[in-house]
Amino acid sequence: MVTAPEGSIGRVVIGAEELAQRVRELGAAITADYQGRPPLLVGVLKGAYVFMADLAREIDLPVEFDFMAVSSYGESTQSSGVVRIVKDLETDISGRDVILVEDIVDSGLTLRYLRQLLGDREPASLEICALLVREGAQTDDVKFFGFPIPPDFVVGYGLDVAEHYRELDSIMVFDPA
Repeated sequence: MVTAPEGSIGRVVIGAEELAQRVRELGAAITADYQGRPPLLVGVLKGAYVFMADLAREIDLPVEFDFMAVSSYGESTQSSGVVRIVKDLETDISGRDVILVEDIVDSGLTLRYLRQLLGDREPASLEICALLVREGAQTDDVKFFGFPIPPDFVVGYGLDVAEHYRELDSIMVFDPA
């Protein structure tokens, strides 16, 4: 039996209804910006998969999906400061309109790394859509974002700690023991 990490779930930071409304708004904004040029959505696994699935259904255009998996946290609640690719894209993105879909921008380290990596592959355009942006994080590169959040470690709606709590329908604070 797998046990949850030590700690507890705390207050709701963003509820399910608020998440759904903002995802609808982001889908409408992407639809308006990408008329005539259906985007390739590149989800950053595993955290962004719930957000990306909901977002794709709110974009009123044909979209294609691909995924990358990167790691900078491992099983910790603190970033290691080193980004490593666990799974790379299967799609050639050269000449494509690409939207990188992220669950959360914390320090911006992973985002900067992925923007450079994908930019070197010569897409026609590369934009960022992040559900959450940590207060104080660099957001200059984030064209579409859902919510600013405080420095608390959060879980739910795809976000986890040690692979737990992704299934929660709201964004909630995780308080380590």
